[in-house]
Amino acid sequence: MPTFAAVDIGANSVRLKIARLVRQRLKLVHEDREVTRLGESVFRTGALDPHAMEHTIKVLRRFHRASQGHGVDFVRVVATSALRDSRNSRAFVDWVRAVTGWRVEVVSGLEEGRLIHFGVISGTRIGVSRLLLIDLGGGSCELTLSVDGQIRSMFSLPVGAVRLTQEFLHHDPPRRSELKRLREFIVEELLRIERRIAAARVQLAIATSGTAAALASVVAARRRGAGNSHAGMVSRRAVHALAAELQSDSLEQRIALPGIGPRRAEIIIAGTMVFAELMNHGVSGFRYSPLGLRDGLLAQMVADYGYGAQARRQIESERWNALLTAGKHYGADLRFATRVRNLAITLFAGLKKVHRLPPEYQDWLAAAAMLHEVGSYLNRTGRHRHSYYIISNSEIFGYTAQQRRLIAAIARYMGKSRPTPADRALKPLPVEDRELVPKAVALLRLARALDHGRRGAVNGVQVRSEGERVILRLKTKRGGADLELWALEKERSYFRNIFGRELLAAAVAAERV
Repeated sequence: MPTFAAVDIGANSVRLKIARLVRQRLKLVHEDREVTRLGESVFRTGALDPHAMEHTIKVLRRFHRASQGHGVDFVRVVATSALRDSRNSRAFVDWVRAVTGWRVEVVSGLEEGRLIHFGVISGTRIGVSRLLLIDLGGGSCELTLSVDGQIRSMFSLPVGAVRLTQEFLHHDPPRRSELKRLREFIVEELLRIERRIAAARVQLAIATSGTAAALASVVAARRRGAGNSHAGMVSRRAVHALAAELQSDSLEQRIALPGIGPRRAEIIIAGTMVFAELMNHGVSGFRYSPLGLRDGLLAQMVADYGYGAQARRQIESERWNALLTAGKHYGADLRFATRVRNLAITLFAGLKKVHRLPPEYQDWLAAAAMLHEVGSYLNRTGRHRHSYYIISNSEIFGYTAQQRRLIAAIARYMGKSRPTPADRALKPLPVEDRELVPKAVALLRLARALDHGRRGAVNGVQVRSEGERVILRLKTKRGGADLELWALEKERSYFRNIFGRELLAAAVAAERV
């Protein structure tokens, strides 16, 4: 029973969730949360405040002890808008690594939204096909349009509750002029996506994170007092009424409301105004969900480490759609890329005892096969270098920044150059991956050679290993595969250099294989 830990370093608070996989389901073991306002100074000065960093490190030390105490097998630590926007985030990331040994991933707003979507979809029975997810954090608001469990559009807007409070609200209660400027800013941001939300014909909005929890708590308490049985949904009318009420309340009055603690009360006005304006731009109300980024991280880890079949299928579907979208955007020949991908997967499976790559490398190899030609979008000259740049710097759903760099490194060497430890493409990778990438490169070069004529001459390939030899038997169409055999011959030297085996190939008619 593996145990997983997810740590979310947000602009307002830091959260930990530990869960154990029991009978293919995650069972909560431990949760912790503390408000540290790590992003508060970022929105004023562009840098993380040393005291906020120290406070956050202290909390992370506590999380680290809890993870050790519960025997956590796998942990993933992500940071969101505060570190995305700060100029000294590197210092904080290094500090965390020195104190806990944890590597902090600074995820983009879109990746944050994808993980939130994955967490909600994995842990909720939705009941409708068209869904809008709203995650209002301290620094940003992630909006995700989902159809039948698949992401269709995502938006990350700079309208987080801490950011807006710092920027616009300087008195308590705020002055009318401050509220007017704040509302104008929120409206300006929402107008950019209003048509997209309207066109999506959303059937249900689900809101996550602290502001949504606070609003839902207040509304539910008042409904219980009034004998109202429609708990769960927060209506447009309720949001507007709360927004108007909170704007005139003092801090003490806001703290007294059920579900709004002292720290949330400081930023609840700005957060509520975002929800109020969403209600004016195509959203009729929302249902609160306690699930979110940490749950998406946990589900992702379960899938990545091969434990959850359903989560794995969701991840595979997201990644496949993302690869097709990226390939189409950059003008890649998707039929050719798909054939190369399928051949690469066949070679990976048939040569397991030869390459001894970790299982997850099959995914990275397949992704590199789909995207290895995207560099031609910029220029045919130097296209392999351009492919590396595009893959490593593009937002491709389902892949972390580190995974994109690894995929980019595999795709980089499809021309005349070969990977060496000193290459710029390998230096950002962990030491162990620098040693493994050349093996994946060799497999992808073989797969590409097997469709060198770009006409699908090879329908399939059988792989056999005999001592110091690897034999490929090509299943060919009518007309043969002379060009592919020639291309394979050119790869023999590199194959021998990487695997220490001789590569032999022969083509046979389809009916004889």
